Amino acid sequence: MSEQMHRQELCRGVALNTVADAKFKSNRISCNILVPLDRENATVNAVVPFILRQRFRACPDFTRLSEKLCELYGASLDGDVRKYGGYQIINLSIQGLDDRFTLDSDPMVKECCELICDMLLDPYLEDGCFAAEDTRIEVQNLIDTIQSEINDKRDYAVAKCVSLMFEGEPFAIKKYGWEEDARAITPASATAAWRDLLRRGIVEILFIGSGSSEQAAEIFRRRFELAGREPIAYSRLATPFQQRPVRRETQAMDVKQGKLVLGFRTGELSTGAEHSAMKVMTALWGGTPFSRLFLNVREKLHLCYYCATRYDRGTGSVLVDSGVEFENREKAEEEIFRQLDAVKNGEFSDEELNNAVLYMVNALKSVTDTLGGMENWYLTQVLSGAGETPMENAEQIRRVTREDVMAAAETLRLDTVYFLTGKGAADDE
Repeated sequence: MSEQMHRQELCRGVALNTVADAKFKSNRISCNILVPLDRENATVNAVVPFILRQRFRACPDFTRLSEKLCELYGASLDGDVRKYGGYQIINLSIQGLDDRFTLDSDPMVKECCELICDMLLDPYLEDGCFAAEDTRIEVQNLIDTIQSEINDKRDYAVAKCVSLMFEGEPFAIKKYGWEEDARAITPASATAAWRDLLRRGIVEILFIGSGSSEQAAEIFRRRFELAGREPIAYSRLATPFQQRPVRRETQAMDVKQGKLVLGFRTGELSTGAEHSAMKVMTALWGGTPFSRLFLNVREKLHLCYYCATRYDRGTGSVLVDSGVEFENREKAEEEIFRQLDAVKNGEFSDEELNNAVLYMVNALKSVTDTLGGMENWYLTQVLSGAGETPMENAEQIRRVTREDVMAAAETLRLDTVYFLTGKGAADDE
């Protein structure tokens, strides 16, 4: 079973968060650089981790880097861009066998930590900039990723609703940025973004697995102390309740199925118990295959192909997204609100509540099955200031009552309604 997270400040703006779990034979070590989301820099920041993972000064080509990873018992590297609330997160991670399971006790923890530091702090440069070919390849990959967002119309509709809902706020900025900004990226601008991330970013390092993190702490402290940093201070952004008319927008595209997304604000929930109640409420309302939205809006009334809820603690929002026939839009929306009213009024059975609780508890148990799942969980704990283990949160979930669920439902305020419709259907409206 996973243990409580241990946190230590290594140097200014750099912290190591360690979670020991003896059931794993490997360790996952990740560096997460946090900067506030802003329209001007989001896209160029997004390309940085993908350029960095190509090679570094001590491994000046991808072949040598691959050989190095093979020497480290097949260790795996990853780079990604994440988003939490109003922050963009640049992530580099490595996963490798623990020292106890190597031949001759090879120092895998040391080697993996040094490799991550080399990639992040000492990359391969040509004339002081990222290599032109590396930049060209990763910019094109970034453009392809951005362009692919429209291919999944469900995800596109959800993202569109979020951008409308939080327009003018950092939450609305996309983690990968915009295609037109990506096309303007050069080796010089990408290198400048990397230097800026290192200078002012908040660094949260996670060490998760069965090994000792003492060497990791020593290596990361030494390497980052030499980086000449001026990190910003991290502050969790509150999500204000905006008392404004509900924003409604319909967009027509060449689609055969409508996508209806309702965006609700929860306001700032101040306690762990309130967050747990919101999780259970969204599961009972529309977050499971036996939820009220699934059983009534989809199965009983056949008003949609899918209808589901999702709660985002980072933005203080609940989204309901559904796939509907164009002519069923109003009926589906009315029934979604009817089921929300039922939850507010406590018109659900003890069995429904118990099923929602068990669903959430089982999901939390599965978090500890993989190192990647644990990394995601504990990074969110760091950023939210919670610090709970999955099992501690499961115990809190078990304590959620009918009254807690009703109170959570009462906090929801409809903010934005987005509907993606067909071109012909839009003409008929």
